[in-house]
Amino acid sequence: MQASQIELNMLNANDLIERAKTGDEQSYNQLVRLWYKRIYNYALKQCSVEELASDITQKTFIAVFRNLKKLKDNGSFKPWIYRIATNYCHEEGRKISRAKTVPFTTSKNAEGEISVKEEGQAEGMYFNPEMKYRHIELERILFNCLEKLPKDQRTVIIMKEYEGMKFREIADVLNTSENTVKTWLYRGLKLMKSHLEENKITKETLSYEL
Repeated sequence: MQASQIELNMLNANDLIERAKTGDEQSYNQLVRLWYKRIYNYALKQCSVEELASDITQKTFIAVFRNLKKLKDNGSFKPWIYRIATNYCHEEGRKISRAKTVPFTTSKNAEGEISVKEEGQAEGMYFNPEMKYRHIELERILFNCLEKLPKDQRTVIIMKEYEGMKFREIADVLNTSENTVKTWLYRGLKLMKSHLEENKITKETLSYEL
């Protein structure tokens, strides 16, 4: 039921954007609620630091608020907001040396334990402590391998494999051609595979663990 509501909100996004453009605060706040988690998770995959991802997300929505009226095509909102977030990610990446590694989708429970539960993941998946540890370790390795990739290749993999964006949308975000995006994706995945093999992570391992 919740997923259906989210899909419905996405379908009605054009009307929401149009109302937000007129200065309707309620519509803008609803737009933020609709996109905040996606942009935050995207920023977290890019920079690996929770506090920095939060700052990038805040800056992204401030920029959205200031520039939304300039958006001519409401249908291009998705690549537009990802372009803003990507620019801030790259800007922060140039300024700050990353010294902290955090798995892709992390959170802390009441006891302060780190969980890598993904959205939609069944409760109780980690009833086995050993399985939980192995999954967290695998997430750490995956993230470290992704972090070693060139910036453009890493960005394309995150957008395509984790955000589910189309090649056309990614090309719009990065201001390049679809063929270039496909080349970056191919090279990035090939390099990622090489890094994983160095860590003795195979396709079978990923299928079993994840």
